Amino acid sequence: MSRVLVIESSARKEGSVSRQLTAEFLANWKAAHPDDEIVVRDLANEPVPHLDIDLLGGWTKPAGQQSEAEKAALARSERLTAELLGADVLVLAAPMYNFAIPSTLKAWLDHVLRAGVTFKYTENGPQGLLTGKRAFVLTARGGIYSGSPLDHQEPYLRQALGFIGIHDVNFIHAEGLNMGGDFLQQGLARAKEKLARVA
Repeated sequence: MSRVLVIESSARKEGSVSRQLTAEFLANWKAAHPDDEIVVRDLANEPVPHLDIDLLGGWTKPAGQQSEAEKAALARSERLTAELLGADVLVLAAPMYNFAIPSTLKAWLDHVLRAGVTFKYTENGPQGLLTGKRAFVLTARGGIYSGSPLDHQEPYLRQALGFIGIHDVNFIHAEGLNMGGDFLQQGLARAKEKLARVA
C-alpha cells in the first residue's frame, strides 16, 4: 500500500480544469491501486502563508528563543513537511497563472524545501533526501506553452522537486484551454488520455 499526497492549488472551487484533472487522475489511480491511502491538501481552502520572518525565525532560532508566532510557523512547516515525507507519490495540480505556478503552491514549496530535512548541503553541493518518491504534475493552461521559453512551470517544478530528490516526475498538460474552437476539447482529451496511461 502506498500513500498519495495531492496538492490542489487552483483558486477556483468551481470550473477548475486542474481540479477536473485531479478527479480524473484519482479515479484512475484508485481503480488501479484500491488499497492506497489518499491525502488531499487544498491550498484554496487552507492557504499556506508566504515565507516570512516568523517562519525564518522558527527554522533558525533555538526553541527557547522563539516567539509564539515563530513557534506556530515552525509547527505549520513541520506538518506540511511530515505529509510530504510520509508520501510515496506526490500529485501537484497547478493551473498556469501568468506563465508560472500559483503563489499558493510556491508558498507550500517554501515550507517543505528545508535544509537538513528534505535536502542537505554537502561538499559536492546540495543533495535531495526524498529519493524513491514519484510525482505527477497536472497543469491547466490557457495557451500552448510546452517547450516554449514562456513555460516557467515545468522547468521550475522539475528543478524544485529534483532539488529534494524527486526525479521521477510525469507532467500532464491540458493546453490551449482558452484558444477557442476545438482546442479546449482536444487539450482535455489529450490530458485525460495520458492520465489513464500513467495511473
